[in-house]
Amino acid sequence: MIPLGDDLPRLSRPRMTYLILAVTWAVWLFVERAGLDPYTLAKTVCDLGLVPGELTHRAPLGLAVPIGAGLACVVDNNAINILTPLTSIFLHGSWGHILGNSLFFWVFGKSIEDSMGSGRFLAFYLICGLAGGALHIAVNSASPVPTIGASGAISGIMGAYLVLYPRARVNMFFLFFVIPIRAWLVLLYWFAIQVLEGLPELGGGQINSTVNGGVAVWAHVGGFLTGVLLISVFANARLVSRHRSASVSYYG
Repeated sequence: MIPLGDDLPRLSRPRMTYLILAVTWAVWLFVERAGLDPYTLAKTVCDLGLVPGELTHRAPLGLAVPIGAGLACVVDNNAINILTPLTSIFLHGSWGHILGNSLFFWVFGKSIEDSMGSGRFLAFYLICGLAGGALHIAVNSASPVPTIGASGAISGIMGAYLVLYPRARVNMFFLFFVIPIRAWLVLLYWFAIQVLEGLPELGGGQINSTVNGGVAVWAHVGGFLTGVLLISVFANARLVSRHRSASVSYYG
């Protein structure tokens, strides 16, 4: 199922949502060159993607991880590695990856920005992304595989949405039909899938994070839980009340 929109009203123009999307797409088009040059894409992902084993120093230096035909990421100890939990948030591995993340961010992000203001929204977005990366590192501390994508940050927004607007209706595209479903059902179902998919990693199973797969599922879980826990700190109660008052979801 794919989210297409919700029934919550807009209280203001979501300027930070626009800006984050613009920066994300600028990185994809001009830094990663839209994935059209395999070497450039691989170099960007290897250099700026989050590699848990590089940050924990548990992956052997020089270990090569194949990521494409004749291409591999090599574990190193470069100074830029310390910044990769942040830089990786703005990287993507394919058109499908960035389009999917952009859609989820657009559907859920506008209302969350509307509920806290632009400055707080940016801080919230980055904190959730970093928290998601931290949990991914904790679960896969020796992994030499680069992890990329905004999914951890977007998961935090989804967690915040669950807390603030569980009764909102989300229009889900499913088998050529658009079905309005309560947000709590959509979001809890999504979260349960992430946890179930991540359980093999806890038992030492194969790591799910790949270059084209984006952020690993435990980054999703970490971002989501961070959003649930921190939204009460970041949300503006007056704006949230206005949202609920103007939405038919809370009266119909």
